Amino acid sequence: CIQSLFFFPSWKGVAGCCAKTTTAPLDRVKILLQAHNHHYKHLGVFSTLCAVPKKEGYLGLYKGNGAMMIRIFPYGAIQFMAFDQYKKVVIKKQLGISGHVHRLMAGSMAGITAVVCTYPLDMVRVRLAFQVKGEHKYMGIIHAFKMIYTKEGGFSGFYRGLMPTVVGMAPYAGFSFFTFGTLKSIGLAQAPNLLGRPSLDNPDVLVLKTHVNLLCGGIAGAIAQTISYPLDVTRRRMQLGAVLPDSEKCLTMVQTLKYVYQQHGIRRGLYRGLSLNYIRCIPSQAVAFTTYELMKQFLHLN
Repeated sequence: CIQSLFFFPSWKGVAGCCAKTTTAPLDRVKILLQAHNHHYKHLGVFSTLCAVPKKEGYLGLYKGNGAMMIRIFPYGAIQFMAFDQYKKVVIKKQLGISGHVHRLMAGSMAGITAVVCTYPLDMVRVRLAFQVKGEHKYMGIIHAFKMIYTKEGGFSGFYRGLMPTVVGMAPYAGFSFFTFGTLKSIGLAQAPNLLGRPSLDNPDVLVLKTHVNLLCGGIAGAIAQTISYPLDVTRRRMQLGAVLPDSEKCLTMVQTLKYVYQQHGIRRGLYRGLSLNYIRCIPSQAVAFTTYELMKQFLHLN
């Protein structure tokens, strides 16, 4: 129990770090496209992936990655740990709802908790990732923190765009855990011999095979991203407010949604970069959920 208390949250953070590291270049390109960076706004997903190394070198694909790693470790740890705790609380309350709804509620609350705790780091990461070579406003993570604090209203400046983030996180995290948990339970119930195997730490407990875990995690991520993507675009626009020329038109969540829709429409506005997000989120969520399940076995928690 003592081992689990101290090391399990850390391993959950490792799961998030592993997932994000594999998709960092895609994440940076997504931010450039979502906010219509003037250097790349005329390009599509794959042409931007090719253009960034030519203009900024291959390390340009990893701008903001340092801040992302600092953020994702506590984010992943908090989210997965909070999910377990919220699920216990929801079940204990005996609300008379199914286990699927338990996962949906616990996943939503866990996602919101993790976002609120790590939001300033996400703000700094986005600002660094949006910069283009030769036009640097921030010299690094610490400098970005200082600039945002002194120029944008102190501590509150780090929480610009929090509302669409929280609103979007509820369906994203909720449906992510809900879909993964539901696919896992259905798979093990309907085809235990084909899809499952005994847990490494407890032979009496069935767990999904690794490749099935990856598939379920990827599907969960894709569904969750599709539902919440317009709010993700809104969040990025608001986070970048001070460095965008049209920032005065994106002060609130509703204003930003209306502005993006009026200026760019649905496909090139509210859902710009979604295809890239599928490429990014499917392996990310697949690795995260698979690592999470493996760490549960390694720490004898099944």
